[in-house]
Amino acid sequence: MSRYNFAAQRLFVDADLAEGSAVGCTPAQTNYLRNVLRLKTQDPILVFNGRDGEWRAHLQETGKRGAALLVGERVRAQEEGPDIHYLFAPLKRARLDYMVEKATEMGVARLRPVLTRRTVAERVNLERLRAHAIEAAEQCGILRIPEIDAPERLDRALAAWDPARPLIFCDEDSEETCPFTALARIEPGPVAVLIGPEGGFDQAERELLSTQPFVTRISLGPRILRADTAAVAALTLVNAVLGDWR
Repeated sequence: MSRYNFAAQRLFVDADLAEGSAVGCTPAQTNYLRNVLRLKTQDPILVFNGRDGEWRAHLQETGKRGAALLVGERVRAQEEGPDIHYLFAPLKRARLDYMVEKATEMGVARLRPVLTRRTVAERVNLERLRAHAIEAAEQCGILRIPEIDAPERLDRALAAWDPARPLIFCDEDSEETCPFTALARIEPGPVAVLIGPEGGFDQAERELLSTQPFVTRISLGPRILRADTAAVAALTLVNAVLGDWR
C-alpha cells in the first residue's frame, strides 16, 4: 500500500497546527478551496505547514465570503529530507518554475540562486519561486518547503562558504567520467549541488571553483544537458549516494 493518499487534497498553511485549532483562510485559499476544489462546509482536506506534520482538517464557513479550517487529528509526523542546498543560475521563467518544482520534489532543503557571468535572467521573483515550491509539495505529499535565498554572486557565495558543506560542481569537462566514483569520496551529511547557466561557466569561474578545497567536480554523462534537466540528474545522483535514498 502506498504511504500517501494521492487522491486526498492537500493545502499548505503558515499557521501553527494542533488538534482543535482553527486556521483562517486567506482570500486566495478560500477561492481555491471553494471554487477550484469545490469543497463544501465540513468537507475534509489535509493541511501542513512544513513544521508540525500533516493534519486532517474540515472546511468551516466564516461569513458570506470567508472560510476557516478546523484542525482534527494528525495523520503524519513531520518528515525531514536530506540536507542538500541547491545552487543554480536563474533561468528564464518557465524553465525556472520547472526547476524549482523538481528540486522541491527531490527534497532539497534550500534553494540558492547564484549569479554567474553568463546568467541570462538575473531578476528573480522569490515569491513566485516559493509559490511553485509550495504547489509541488502540495501535489507530491512532501511535508517540507525549501528555504529560498535571495540571489547572490557566485564569487561572493564561494568566499563565504562553510567548508563543512562539500560543494558538488556539475562540470561537463570533469575528468572523472563516473559520478558515483567522485561522490563516494564525500562523507554523507550536509552537501550542496551547483548547476551553471545555460551557457556554462566561463574560464575564470571554472578556475575559481577548481581552487576551492571543498569543491568536488562530477560529470553528468557524455551529453550536454539543459540546466533544468541537469538539476534532476544531479539531485538524483546525490540523493542515491549521499541523501535519503540510501
